[in-house]
Amino acid sequence: MGANRLREARIAEIEEMDRLGSARLGPLTEHAFLAAGAALYAGDGGKGDGRIVFAGSEAAMVAFFLAWLRCFFSIDESRLRVAIYLPTTGDLAAAEAFWSSATGIPVSQFTKPYRTERAPSARASPTGHGSARIVYSCARTHRGVMGLVRALLSSTPP
Repeated sequence: MGANRLREARIAEIEEMDRLGSARLGPLTEHAFLAAGAALYAGDGGKGDGRIVFAGSEAAMVAFFLAWLRCFFSIDESRLRVAIYLPTTGDLAAAEAFWSSATGIPVSQFTKPYRTERAPSARASPTGHGSARIVYSCARTHRGVMGLVRALLSSTPP
């Protein structure tokens, strides 16, 4: 009974923090969206020259990043690539369908998946769809993204 009450209290607190977070953040302005995407790439994006690389197992995060990239840069959709990282026990066809839906990138633009035996101590992907690595090869776009990242990191906090 006690564990159930603790669980219910935790869920209630999470819901309250979600409401407060939404109220505090409000709708994203174009400027806030630009800064959020630059911050996301600063933390999780590839820093090598010539291509945009972003990977994650959280579909909403990957979709947010792609929405940002598509919003602020002129993207040739046919040059977007997705590589799936999935344990050999995972359902590749289901993972491809999942990530294609989440990214808006057709499966025909997916590269060879990375399949591996999962170590017994490794945590399984919460969705069971593994993770996706997005690659967009364009040096000019990458330099534009990194210009935003450098501007963000050199700005003075309020």
